[in-house]
Amino acid sequence: MTTGASPATWWLGDSGDELTPRPPLDGDATVDVAIVGAGFTGLWTAWYLLARDPTTRVLLVEAETAGFGASGRNGAWLSPGVGVTPTELARRTSPATTRATTLAMRDTITEIAAVCDREGIDAGLRRGGILRVARGRHEVPVMHAGHAALADLGLASDLHVLSRGELSERIQVADAHGALFDPYGAVVHPGRLVRGLARRVESAGATIAEGTRVTDVHPGAGTRPPRLVTDRGTVTADAVLLACEAWLPQLPGRARDVLPLYSLIVLTEPIDEARWATIGWDGHECLSSHRLTVDYLSRTEDGRVLFGGRGAPYHYGSGVGPQHDLHDPTHTELARQLTAWFPQLRGVRIAARWGGPLAMPRDWLPTFRFDPASGIGAAYGYTGQGVATTNLAGRVLADLVLDGDTPFADLPMVGHRPRRWEPEPLRWLGARIVQHGLARADARAARTGRPPTGRTLAERLIRH
Repeated sequence: MTTGASPATWWLGDSGDELTPRPPLDGDATVDVAIVGAGFTGLWTAWYLLARDPTTRVLLVEAETAGFGASGRNGAWLSPGVGVTPTELARRTSPATTRATTLAMRDTITEIAAVCDREGIDAGLRRGGILRVARGRHEVPVMHAGHAALADLGLASDLHVLSRGELSERIQVADAHGALFDPYGAVVHPGRLVRGLARRVESAGATIAEGTRVTDVHPGAGTRPPRLVTDRGTVTADAVLLACEAWLPQLPGRARDVLPLYSLIVLTEPIDEARWATIGWDGHECLSSHRLTVDYLSRTEDGRVLFGGRGAPYHYGSGVGPQHDLHDPTHTELARQLTAWFPQLRGVRIAARWGGPLAMPRDWLPTFRFDPASGIGAAYGYTGQGVATTNLAGRVLADLVLDGDTPFADLPMVGHRPRRWEPEPLRWLGARIVQHGLARADARAARTGRPPTGRTLAERLIRH
């Protein structure tokens, strides 16, 4: 394979939308709701605010362009997960809460599809489900344990463990020993979704100010409302909502709220029909293995294969910037893993590669909250599963701002206040210990044929 460099906007470039930046903020402004970030969280929140009350004055303030962040860089999955496994969530809360959370996320995928249909957003949404493939015999026990845990919670009635033969009828993956099939996942064209949603939000009455960087956030107190200070003016609002995910640490006082970790992607050129005939994958399922270090694959509408994964180093001080979007060693390894999954793709060119940060909260659980006393709210911490979760977050934030309550109040993400990350250099040391430890555990499992023990320091840290 040969590789070609691409910026983090491949999905946006393929969205069919006009990418000329919208005008920036023009001086001071007063609105009802000011939102920091015009990605999925901010846009869904604005959408539901205006659907509930079309008279609401909504302003989204975006440092770059709508969809510039994770919303325009992801692996195209609509996943019903929330970062914390159902087993761990049940341990922290209860089986009933875990079931409610999982069902809410499954319904969220249906909600996104319904909005796209109703509003005419051609997001290329295909509901093929998720195949979590056991690649190597060491992943078979993990696959069965995952299914058993969901069954114990009453969440597996529609999930099925596929044998090696049953899986091969769907897709030809090298060294595949079966898969756990979850019908609730879907793939989407995130560029068309985020840009289409931005257009609909504007049509509903919101304003998106691009090229406007927030430099400070001042909570309200007493009769003084909260304010956003930007490089283009100050915004005064009844409610200020932070929807900037991995860029959150760039705001004053927020450096320890989330850990920005980079996830990188390689994307092939369109694959010819003869090669597709040797692969299958006609159902357009989301694919992943059971690796601790995470991999994710999707098939695009125009016949490309996307392969993403972790491995790029954490950058000291929660560093985020375009200089980190490409990491040659990681991109080379992802391309190697792609042909390990599909030897049929040897010789196929990598047409684009990119990367972007995802936000890891200290306990791996997202946060949706709004404090009416200060007028400050936020939704963040999706751990790479935000394409679907942001929709639920937007509904919750709209409810909390307009009503002070939400039908989702019992979900553990609502009102959640995670412990903050440690200061540097402890944050850097911890992140690197986990990254190296998980990679070693995966390599040991593949070498020995035995699944990870769950007892290494890195495994204990991510479970916590």
